Amino acid sequence: MEKTRGFSEVEMRRHRRVVISSVVRYIVLIVVALVMIYPIIWLVGATFKSNNEIFTSISFIPKRIDFTPYIEGWKTRTKYTFTTFFINTFRFVVPKIVFCLVSSTLVAYGFARFEFPFKKICFSILMATMFLPAVVTRIPLYILWKQMGLLNTYVPLIAPTMFANEPFFVFMLIQFMRSIPTYLDEAATIDGCNSFQTLMRVLLPSLKPALISCTIFQFVWSFNDFLGPLIYVTSLEKYPVALALKMSIDQSSGIVEWNQILAMSFLALLPALILFFSAQKYFVEGVTSTGVKG
Repeated sequence: MEKTRGFSEVEMRRHRRVVISSVVRYIVLIVVALVMIYPIIWLVGATFKSNNEIFTSISFIPKRIDFTPYIEGWKTRTKYTFTTFFINTFRFVVPKIVFCLVSSTLVAYGFARFEFPFKKICFSILMATMFLPAVVTRIPLYILWKQMGLLNTYVPLIAPTMFANEPFFVFMLIQFMRSIPTYLDEAATIDGCNSFQTLMRVLLPSLKPALISCTIFQFVWSFNDFLGPLIYVTSLEKYPVALALKMSIDQSSGIVEWNQILAMSFLALLPALILFFSAQKYFVEGVTSTGVKG
């Protein structure tokens, strides 16, 4: 009885330590999470505030709910509303995602499943471009598109993705394909599938998490891209959201309606947030699986 009582007391103390440790851990995680998301919470609250309240109060709770910043900010001070700017953004973001997925998948398929001369050298060169600063290619690309007469169009933003210019995505897909057993390819070949049919019918369904991860990354990068459109797009009617937000800061008159700018900034964040949370499961699976090699 004494031994049993002693064991039960030890187990109770151990259980108590585990509970206390879990409570402390969750408290720390909650505090860190609140610190991380507080800027977004403050951003949402600031969209309902006046300019004076934004700069005089650190609280994220506005004194009153006023949707005027959203209404006026959406109208802008030009003849175009943010409807035009959002449409312009999706006009080059969606093709970039499609072409990037297609080209990156084909290149990754070649490196992951085929043997060809100088394969290791080509792969090394591809990976080396990951460390090449984008600023190095800005001037040559600008001169190229200018000579082709394609400035003030979305072609300079879209065309590079047709040639798998994102080695990060290619590497991610290669790693994911390597985790897929090759006997599935062999079974498809025995059933009469050629290489393209094997890719479409066998590998692509398994690549869904990795492709969704690439989609989220490319969407966020392209939707928030400011420098690219700034260099190649000059007409106001073709401005994306990133340039429209910068345009909203009226420096000539010295009056900046920050509540309207913050309201439009929050709306610009929504598509990426919605896409991420709707595909969060596949995103985590795709990122964690790329480091596994079968």
